[in-house]
Amino acid sequence: PLRPGGVLVRSSLVLLFVSSARMTKGTYSFGRRHNKTHVLCVRCGRRAFHCQKLTCAACGYPSSKKRKYGWSEKAIRRKTTGTGRMRYLKTLSRRVKNGFREGTVAKSKKRAAATAASS
Repeated sequence: PLRPGGVLVRSSLVLLFVSSARMTKGTYSFGRRHNKTHVLCVRCGRRAFHCQKLTCAACGYPSSKKRKYGWSEKAIRRKTTGTGRMRYLKTLSRRVKNGFREGTVAKSKKRAAATAASS
């Protein structure tokens, strides 16, 4: 006879049985994960910094050279210049064109047009 809780009793022998429907690689295994191997990287911001190795799997931090491989062209394309905010570079071309002038005020185009029309 079967008792609740999965205990099968036969005379004096008590057997515990485990459901064989449990798979090994899927949902059951994912539910048993609690430890973190990777945390946030201070250089690239991705959750790829290995806690025990102390290296980032995405950018290679703390190495001075950034991790980049030719066998993954798409990854290079995703991380290259121009894919982010470019806080400094987006204003640089305009500043180069104007000779890096600072602290000056542009001449009024209205005043220049008025003087050209009057003369």
